[in-house]
Amino acid sequence: MATTVNLSTPDGAMPIYDVEPAGTPRGAVVVFQEAFGVNSHIEDVTRRFAAEGYRAVAPHLFYRTGDPVIGYGDYGQIMPHFEALSEKGLLGDLDATLDHLQSAGLSSSRTGVVGFCMGGAVSFLAAVRRRLGAAVTFYGGGVAQSRFGMPPLVEMAPELKTPWLGLYGDLDQSIPADQVEALRVASTDAVVPSEVVRYADAGHGFHCDARPDYVEAAAKDAWQRTLDWFDRYVGKE
Repeated sequence: MATTVNLSTPDGAMPIYDVEPAGTPRGAVVVFQEAFGVNSHIEDVTRRFAAEGYRAVAPHLFYRTGDPVIGYGDYGQIMPHFEALSEKGLLGDLDATLDHLQSAGLSSSRTGVVGFCMGGAVSFLAAVRRRLGAAVTFYGGGVAQSRFGMPPLVEMAPELKTPWLGLYGDLDQSIPADQVEALRVASTDAVVPSEVVRYADAGHGFHCDARPDYVEAAAKDAWQRTLDWFDRYVGKE
């Protein structure tokens, strides 16, 4: 069953797309959106996790600026919404979402986070600042440059508190492979497990089957690795 509900945050009411699985949830997954909003693709990905037995939710991170859905390729519309985001605000959004799941009996240790594009950076931030079951980043930017007022991912990597998996494409012009390798190395200093997987024939957005950037082989492999990562760590004390 899929519904959209509003959660209270320090910055106002935040909608989340909330999908309950059939039967008792095996855990929870928080899906962080691409830079284009919580669109039909993000809703579809959220339902896919529910089909795997997870209570899956997608917070509408652009609620501060009207909660738009932006067309793929319409990059000129993105920046005002990016500029309204901050580390403090994003963590407030995460905490409101975790509280919502906690009220349904799903603790932080039974919750995984996954993010795509800008959401990949948010997922990484969550893995650094909170102790969760597991975290996965699909081509999250801000590896070497500050984003949303938070430190670059490579600087935060040694502070990871949550087992983290990073999935990147070598053809991603916005995230060079040498930055991905620096992130791999930095994450090995963390006290939790980490892994970075690179796809030689994939670029940015390779998992999104609603975009021409979609690379089927990489997307299927990355999806299975994500499910395996959650199966390994979500709910495991």
